[in-house]
Amino acid sequence: MNQFLFFFLLFFFFFSLLAKLSLSDPRATQAALVCTNRTASTTGRQTFIANFLAVVETFTPLIVQQRYAAVVKGSGDTKVYGFGECMKDLDQNDCNVCFAQCKAQILSCFPYQLATLGGRVFYDGCYLRYDDYNFFNESLSEEDQTVCAANDVASGNQTVFKVNVMQLVRNLSVEAPKNDGFFVGSVGRGNVSVYGLAQCWELVNGSACEGCLANAVSRISSCLPKEEGRVLNAGCYLRYSTERFYYNSTAPPVVGNRGRRKLAIIMATTFSAVALTLIIATAIFFVNEKLVKKRRESKQLGALSPILNKSKLNFSYESLEMATNYFNDSNKLGQGGSGSVYKGTLPNGKVVAIKRLFFNTRQWVDHFFNEVNLISGIYHKNLVKLLGCSITGPESLLVYEYVPNQSLHDYLFVKKDVEPLRWEARYKIVLGTAEGLAYLHEESKLRIIHRDIKLSNILLDEGLTPKIADFGLARLFPEDKTHISTAIAGTLGYMAPEYVVFGKLTEKADVYSFGVLVIEITCGKRNKCFSLDSISILHMVIHFAGIS
Repeated sequence: MNQFLFFFLLFFFFFSLLAKLSLSDPRATQAALVCTNRTASTTGRQTFIANFLAVVETFTPLIVQQRYAAVVKGSGDTKVYGFGECMKDLDQNDCNVCFAQCKAQILSCFPYQLATLGGRVFYDGCYLRYDDYNFFNESLSEEDQTVCAANDVASGNQTVFKVNVMQLVRNLSVEAPKNDGFFVGSVGRGNVSVYGLAQCWELVNGSACEGCLANAVSRISSCLPKEEGRVLNAGCYLRYSTERFYYNSTAPPVVGNRGRRKLAIIMATTFSAVALTLIIATAIFFVNEKLVKKRRESKQLGALSPILNKSKLNFSYESLEMATNYFNDSNKLGQGGSGSVYKGTLPNGKVVAIKRLFFNTRQWVDHFFNEVNLISGIYHKNLVKLLGCSITGPESLLVYEYVPNQSLHDYLFVKKDVEPLRWEARYKIVLGTAEGLAYLHEESKLRIIHRDIKLSNILLDEGLTPKIADFGLARLFPEDKTHISTAIAGTLGYMAPEYVVFGKLTEKADVYSFGVLVIEITCGKRNKCFSLDSISILHMVIHFAGIS
């Protein structure tokens, strides 16, 4: 019976390879940023900024819970109204990734602490807006932006393409209000296919959704015959493209003359996806372990696999699993954005910390590569030492030296059974962290920018010596460059303003984060730039220093 099931699954495995499956994509690409030209008064500026930050912080749990958020904070002239939402075809993990980028980008409406009273940022996967007035009950049909691609479709296809696009967007504008404000689909005639998505925000009711999308249809025609076009209205989003960009949708496609054929392809793709899922779940019982290992390693880690397999850094997955008592919760030390950390004891009695990397984001391979490639060859008393890794099991594991006092955040604000740090200890922690950063920036053979210096990433050993941890966001900094341009990454409240606004990364980003860290250590208080009941300690420092 088992052999029959094995060959049955093997048949569907090869069948599934015939279908091209779409990969998860948070679509965290900025389509437009719109900041108003109205700014807060000098007297109310700090209060408005505090209310804005409170709105942004409140967004996160609501987005995780219901995928949209409508929040009001403050009172009077400094009241802030905020709204955000993800596209309904995104899964929750991609929604979270997109919205995190969205929150960071909206800070661009606050240049040099000048509080702009309104702003909107459109990503292809999510949307965020704030204002100083109640826009929740508006019709929201006014236009913010029309964004067209740079290239036209081939000249011989333009006539058919225009007809296909207009049929598609009209169909989307009709169907979306009937389907909870969201619809995706495609039209194909001749040798030209076009794909589209329409979504109205949760604030917009049915009739207003119809009006907003009708307005968008009339405006998106100005993009033709461009390969792609978007209309970004305050109440809705409409996009067409020659590439299929949406996924994970249960909405039926809008089809043209080739409808039956396309529907058959979609059904075959869906069936193949289901079959592949069954294979992945069942193959671990029936398929040779070495074959599974080779396929997974070649797909996920590419050329890195053979290097690690021959390296002294490599641990077996089974030994690390046993070291943590099969990742028992009693051994869990903590959890961050990239994975959870467990205490483990190796067969030789050595105590280590083992990180399980999450597989639910597309960045996990980069994170793994950073940790292994960047810090495996550098050693400093103020950097957490990487002892090894494992790529032989169903997930990737990183093995570090065990640091008994956990993080500086835990020691200062979580643990209740420890004495407050003395000034000598605080000075030692500040100095050690600075020496670790100086090594990364100037003394090591590689110039490395950490990008996420904060309390929870500074670990303390038994002698309260600080050790910088978590290099998942780190970037190499070439010797011949004055800066590098990257997608914004880090923790709000610790990121340098010029990095957030311009996206230009230098060592100064770490220096700014270190400055915030020093203030927190000195004051014994967290930087509550996102707290609902207090202003940021950075604002307090600026105030007492007399900086305007």
